[in-house]
Amino acid sequence: MKLMPCPINGLRNISEFICGGEVETMPDPSTGSDQEWAEYLFIENNTKGVVREWWMHTPTSYWFIAERNTETEEIIKTYPASDIFKQRVDFTQNKS
Repeated sequence: MKLMPCPINGLRNISEFICGGEVETMPDPSTGSDQEWAEYLFIENNTKGVVREWWMHTPTSYWFIAERNTETEEIIKTYPASDIFKQRVDFTQNKS
C-alpha cells in the first residue's frame, strides 16, 4: 500500500488523494487575456523530474502542495498552500 503524508491528516492511503496538476503562476484575474487563462488551465508542462503539484485529500476536501519526482513517483514533501501563497485571490472583481 502506497502512503502519502497529508499536512493535516498525516500518512494516508494514496487512493484518498487526487492530483490537481502543477503549481503555476496564475494570470492576473482582472487583466489576464483569454489566451493566458486557456494556457494556464489546459496546457500541462509534463515536466520530467521534481515538480510542485496541487493535491487534494478527498475525504476532507483539503488542498495542499506536494513536491513529487515524476520519474520515480517519490513524494518528497507535502505542505500547506499557505506556505507559498500568503493571500487569497479575489475573483469577484470585474475586468476593466
